Amino acid sequence: MEIFVRKLLVVGLLAIGCLTGCVTNRPGEPLARKGDEIMVAGQLFHTGTRVVLWTDPGGYDAYRTERRFSPMDKSSYEATSKEVKDINSPNRYGMRRSVLTDEEAQLVRGGGWPLSLLQQKVDQFVIHYDVAGTSKMCFLVLHDMRDLSVQFMCDIDGTIYQTLDLKERAWHATRSNSRSVGVEVANMGAYRPSESISVLKEWYAKDAQNHPIITIPKRFIDRLGEPITYTKNFQGRPARPNLIEGEINGQMYRQYDFTPEQYAALTRLTATLCTVLPKITCDVPRDAKGHVINHVLPDAQFEKYQGVMGHWHVQKEKQDPGPAFDFDKLITGARDLMSVHAGVVNREERGHPVTTPATITMAQQNMEKPVAKKTMGK
Repeated sequence: MEIFVRKLLVVGLLAIGCLTGCVTNRPGEPLARKGDEIMVAGQLFHTGTRVVLWTDPGGYDAYRTERRFSPMDKSSYEATSKEVKDINSPNRYGMRRSVLTDEEAQLVRGGGWPLSLLQQKVDQFVIHYDVAGTSKMCFLVLHDMRDLSVQFMCDIDGTIYQTLDLKERAWHATRSNSRSVGVEVANMGAYRPSESISVLKEWYAKDAQNHPIITIPKRFIDRLGEPITYTKNFQGRPARPNLIEGEINGQMYRQYDFTPEQYAALTRLTATLCTVLPKITCDVPRDAKGHVINHVLPDAQFEKYQGVMGHWHVQKEKQDPGPAFDFDKLITGARDLMSVHAGVVNREERGHPVTTPATITMAQQNMEKPVAKKTMGK
């Protein structure tokens, strides 16, 4: 009789919980991801574009101390430090110490970043090109060869790879590291007109219309193995067919454009970051006429700047993401996503029933509720 009463009590409590909406998920019930989420201070936010986390099969894990693309028996930090002169630390990331008070540093040193604190500290989104051609090669260079890191990589097929939680200080853009998030966009880079462009001829074949097609050299495929990109048999093309020239930090450069898939993914990632981390203003450094500034920001301007930027805005010797990168296209697209959502929220606040458009990310919804030589720096 006692057992029967207990069962009735459990059933009754479950029924009450279902009616009140207070029942949590069953113990051991898996929570499915959609596959478009980024991780920010331990929380997942939707972006609306494919994201592969470091915890996913095929992801790139910057938390690991061993090399990703070396034989297992030679991949440890001990073996690596003997074979690779630039690897002098088991970690490829650190704490955002320079923007934290002593009390805040004690709070987060165990990994416990409140989202609200990260939102106060991170106010820049730095865009790079990787001069590696693909995200797979980019991670090999950063992690296995250079003791560096970046929070995101964007491959030629538009796949976003996240290697670290955004609470971590990645080593990608020197003086911006403690206050920024970075993305390495797969592209073979920009070159001065006087320089040989044999690398571009190797990476960009021409179709019947004489338009460029991305062709990954066989030696990279042999070294890294298949698949190179998340999308099998992906055939990438620059968004614009001609070499694009422009001046950056006092030098002229020419470069092939990024792929349409990369622009689409980066637009959604930018809209999400500017929403989840609202001190990242959805704009780039501009001059008095509204043109994108094509040189490094002076110290005083850099210290005050909050928003999206190129690596060339951070360091004078940089030119990435290069003259082909269409900042206006990126910012306009990201603002459109954010403004559509803002309109949805305003209508809801006025009492109008609204179905959220598929173009609006869950990250934004959640926030409303409560030479082409590539060098980087720590």
